[in-house]
Amino acid sequence: MQILTMCNWAQKICESCEILFAILKNEILSGPLIQIDETPVQVLNEPGKKNTTKSYMWVFRGGSHEHPGLLFEYHPTRAGDAAVAFLQGYTGVVQTDGYSGYGFLDNESNISHMGCWAHARRKFMDVVKAGGTNKNGKPRAGAADQALKYIRKLYRIEKEAKLIELTGEDLVQERQAKAKPVLDEFKRWLDVKIEEVPPKSLLGKAIGYALNQWHRLIVYVETSHVTPDNNMAENSIRPFTIGRKNWLFSGAPEGATASAGIYSLIETAKANGLEPYWYLRFLFENLPQAMTEADYKALLPQYLTPSQLSGPPKIS
Repeated sequence: MQILTMCNWAQKICESCEILFAILKNEILSGPLIQIDETPVQVLNEPGKKNTTKSYMWVFRGGSHEHPGLLFEYHPTRAGDAAVAFLQGYTGVVQTDGYSGYGFLDNESNISHMGCWAHARRKFMDVVKAGGTNKNGKPRAGAADQALKYIRKLYRIEKEAKLIELTGEDLVQERQAKAKPVLDEFKRWLDVKIEEVPPKSLLGKAIGYALNQWHRLIVYVETSHVTPDNNMAENSIRPFTIGRKNWLFSGAPEGATASAGIYSLIETAKANGLEPYWYLRFLFENLPQAMTEADYKALLPQYLTPSQLSGPPKIS
């Protein structure tokens, strides 16, 4: 009974925050970059589905680079329809992994679809791990190691650019001057290797993935407000995947939707440097007084500072 009561509280909270979530979505859509990721979740008592069938939790991260917003959405399938619906009317860069459900983005004239170098790197790391170690305990050197050297060069360029705080057109010029030659050489290497390696081998799959994603992987060198990988979205959804190991499933679609709302509030607060407990306390104390869109917007983590949470709660 206690558990059911707490679940009902969560649902009531999210129902009260519907206007807030709509504003948060608009904030995300207003930015130049949206990063997307998704992860399975088991939902019981879902109409037309067995309890063992996978459903999915999606996360959309975007808005201001300095003050990002994150919106979690529950969907009964992994179909790309979830991303299609969310991105309706959006213009900008969308960064994803190589999941085929994102393929529609390549045909959207108002969207530049960007890939993720972390996923490409992971494929080659799997080859290295499968190759075992030599007598000195170090990974055996091979073709995958050469691919990883190219990728390390790309990330080293990013690290050096960050150290000298390059932004805007200066960062684009730096990437064009230093990263593009590395990318061109890497592409030539991949084109040769794909003809030499069995396509169904781990190395063949890694090379195939990189080549299939290539037109997306190189987008970052032309755009200053993006990073080479989708790690920020992955890091945002990781607390959900860790929590899933403890609570295992949602009892119904309504519960999964409520869970998405709570995670949206907490992860957006964390992304903006706010302590989640104090943010939620501030929000719940002020939410009943919110009347206008401006009142609701002022309650978003993007427009708050830690000092505001420790002071007297009030609507600005």
